[in-house]
Amino acid sequence: MQNQLKIYNTLTGEKEVFQSILENQVGMYVCGPTVYSDVHLGNCRTFISFDMIYRYLLHLGYKVRYVRNITDAGHLENDADEGEDKISKKARLESLEPMEIVQKYTTGFHEIMAKFNALPPSIEPTATGHIIEQIEIVQEIINKGLAYESNGSVYFDVETYNQENDYGTLSKRKIEDLISGTRDLDGQSEKRSPLDFALWKKASPSHIMRWPSPWSLGFPGWHLECTAMSHKYLGAQFDIHGGGMDLKFPHHECEIAQAKSFTGTNPVNYWMHTNMLTLNGKKMSKSTGNNLLPDELFSGDTTLLEKGFHPMVARFFMMQAHYRSELDFSFEALTASEKGFHKLMQGVKDLELLSTKEASTEDVDGLISSFYAAMNDDFNTPVLIAQLFEAVTIINKVKDGKSSLSKDDLNNLKSTMNALVFDVLGLNYIDVSDDSKLSSAMEIILELRKNARENKNWEISDLIRDKLNEAGIAVKDGKDGTSWSVNS
Repeated sequence: MQNQLKIYNTLTGEKEVFQSILENQVGMYVCGPTVYSDVHLGNCRTFISFDMIYRYLLHLGYKVRYVRNITDAGHLENDADEGEDKISKKARLESLEPMEIVQKYTTGFHEIMAKFNALPPSIEPTATGHIIEQIEIVQEIINKGLAYESNGSVYFDVETYNQENDYGTLSKRKIEDLISGTRDLDGQSEKRSPLDFALWKKASPSHIMRWPSPWSLGFPGWHLECTAMSHKYLGAQFDIHGGGMDLKFPHHECEIAQAKSFTGTNPVNYWMHTNMLTLNGKKMSKSTGNNLLPDELFSGDTTLLEKGFHPMVARFFMMQAHYRSELDFSFEALTASEKGFHKLMQGVKDLELLSTKEASTEDVDGLISSFYAAMNDDFNTPVLIAQLFEAVTIINKVKDGKSSLSKDDLNNLKSTMNALVFDVLGLNYIDVSDDSKLSSAMEIILELRKNARENKNWEISDLIRDKLNEAGIAVKDGKDGTSWSVNS
């Protein structure tokens, strides 16, 4: 199965047969979160997608070193070379140390990933833990004539680099177009060209996070940290580099230029990017209120949802779209996905109870081949899930005595479905029958609460709500009635 895996490579724009640099070993680097606020669902989708990819590579028998960094310094506002560091700004506004902010939101990120059942990476380095490595890279790039110091800051010289290389190779942009699309320097800028980007920034007197360097007390550029950490843990060349499509330019483009200048070789064989999330057909945005945090999705504590959804339902929903396609969150879509998730869980449960006959009337080998054909086609989880539902149809036919499976076919189907549903898609089993019983009980409880509210017995109404909340069940009153959800 290994040699059949094809991956869409953003660098070439084609699906390519995957071949690891080291036989049966894979180096994978994914740009992690900037820990200055709660992780948003767009981030979650990226990390859940690469968790699935990590899981599938492990399933195929590869030894994978999965590195996912934590950005805790150097990421300036608006992804620019000017402005305030996002973590420093948050620390200043909350009167905290920057590392208190980092710890708070790193812990929150890990908690959310655990709820989504994402495996931890092999290594999770931080930018602040690799300042020395970043300074060494900056000095080497200066030595090669591809960066320059200006007033204590160091900038990468894009136009000089482009004389022998191709800046824009990943995003398919031409340097001439980039130059024509930038404003002329006003004479006040430290940079020789608007395209040049910071490798090291001199810290202003008010800047909290700063380190000594040969050029100034300052901090590394945002793009530099990933180059330093990927090189340290995966080497000058490695297999897969991933992130959201919003990082393609300029972040990943700058990574390629930095790494190639430092090592003399292209750093990555396969560049992979996940697509964006929308909410109710519109871009997610805090400013417009069209925004949904993971805990709001789980609890339903938002005006955008009528009820909450279990993290496994949300993960299943994300797996129903290809990682490279846009995905729209809506209450209706999540509700439909919830039904599908329960159907799949019931099928997995029924599979364990099936009896066998001497011969099969179903093509189990062909069905299993279709599972792997989907996953080997650039990790096509929506097609895999469609084939898993075909398997559920067969399970129901055998259960009803309308079809049969031999012992070997049944065992093969069991082991393969369990591996793909739980180990690869990363879903946790939820007992559908228990959920059904809970739903029936909640209907009775909410009917009693409704009667109390109609009789203006607010004390009983509030008591029922509060006791349910203590038991981990959130009750939400809305214009369309009362809904409930299990807190994760």
